[in-house]
Amino acid sequence: MPLGAVAPGSDPYAAAAARTVRGIMEYARWPQRRDPLVLCVAGPVRHAGQIANWRMADGRQVQRRNVAANVAGLAGCDVVYLGQLTVPVQRQLTAAVRGKAVLTIAEADPDNSSEAMFTLTYRPNALSFRLNIDAVSRSGMKVDPRVLRVATGGG
Repeated sequence: MPLGAVAPGSDPYAAAAARTVRGIMEYARWPQRRDPLVLCVAGPVRHAGQIANWRMADGRQVQRRNVAANVAGLAGCDVVYLGQLTVPVQRQLTAAVRGKAVLTIAEADPDNSSEAMFTLTYRPNALSFRLNIDAVSRSGMKVDPRVLRVATGGG
C-alpha cells in the first residue's frame, strides 16, 4: 500500500497501517458473527496511531482496546494487533489464541517468527503484509482469496 503525504514529524506508516488492518478485517470471516468486533492492541506500538474505532462495511462496530502484553489481556479479543514486542512475547500471545477465531496481526515481525496470521512489512514509501496460511487455517477463520493474492508472496 503506497504511503500518502504526511506532516513533518508524523508517522508516515500510520495511515497505511490503519487501512491495511481494516482491509484485512473486512475480508476475514469469523465462524460466528461478532458485533462489536474487539480489536486489541498489545504492547507498545509504532504505527498504530490511526487504528481506532470504526464501522465495518457490513455495519458492525470495531472497538479498539489497548491491552497488557500478556495472555490474560487477550480475553474477549477478536483481533490482536501485536506491537513492538520481543519474539518470545509475540509467540506466547499467538500461542494463547491458536485454534481460536482470533485474527492476529504483527506490527514488528517481518520474518513472522511470532507465527501471527499477518505481519506488516515496511519499505520506503510503501507498506505491505505477509500471510501465514498455516496460522489462518488453524484458527477456523476464513480469509477471502483476494487477500491471499495481495499478500507479499501471494499468487
